[in-house]
Amino acid sequence: MSFPEYELTDNYSDLDPADAFVFKFHAVDEQLGPDQRWSTWLDVERGSRGPEPRPSWVVTEQAAIDTELGVLKTGKEADVFLVERAVEAIGDNPAKSSLLAAKRYRTEEHRSFHRSTSYVEGRRTRNSRDSRAMAKKTAHGRSVAAGGWAYAEWEALNRLWKAGVPVPYPVQVDGTELLMEFIDDGAGGAAPRLAQVRPAKDVLELYFEQLRGAMRELARAGLAHGDLSPYNVLAQPDRIVMIDLPQVVDIVGNPMGMEFLLRDCHNMATWFTNRGLEIDEQELFADLLTMVF
Repeated sequence: MSFPEYELTDNYSDLDPADAFVFKFHAVDEQLGPDQRWSTWLDVERGSRGPEPRPSWVVTEQAAIDTELGVLKTGKEADVFLVERAVEAIGDNPAKSSLLAAKRYRTEEHRSFHRSTSYVEGRRTRNSRDSRAMAKKTAHGRSVAAGGWAYAEWEALNRLWKAGVPVPYPVQVDGTELLMEFIDDGAGGAAPRLAQVRPAKDVLELYFEQLRGAMRELARAGLAHGDLSPYNVLAQPDRIVMIDLPQVVDIVGNPMGMEFLLRDCHNMATWFTNRGLEIDEQELFADLLTMVF
């Protein structure tokens, strides 16, 4: 495949009008490796691409190639892979690349974990055929269920990103695959989970203030993470990032919304207290409730 570069000259004195345009073609190697694919950015509908304004690092060129670099995390319901999306320099357009986390949800028969139905109280599947298939647990229904969790997390990330909550930027969703910002450790590797770090007191205080701010923004939107723990928070040198959000709970609409919110408070207050920063979970819970009502 070749992409033409068009050049228009201002000197027409010695040119035939038919020769005013000069075409230069730059060849692009179409041979992809076993761990590569053409970017799927333009294959998904507009509503399945990240919210605007998009960060400058997002690669949207059609000629970009996705290269799978390895596994970041293996989970009970989904695996997360490291993917580089890159495009070569073409004409005056410079080369561009970014690292993405590709979260791929498994269909039900390949999962060793089933989320409690209490998370999805109040949620509805729009398509009645899909609802029936999910109830009967057909192959189509299992695929819909897996994709449903991917889209649930996609919608949560979009909503929370726009609200200023520290979550990975959602790049796109395609079926059971969710592509999002790769959160690094500042040195090129993957950021560790909060449970894996032993921060100094000043950093610990910084982390908690950011966490409380994030939980307040969630509560302001009427939501609780629902499964918040030190294992669902990534720690960079100067900030925290919430992850794993497919089960986000409507605090008021879900009959167990308050319980989920209190559990989130308990999990995080316990971790910070064990690290030497005394946090009262009831005070945190009460503070968040002021955001809800």
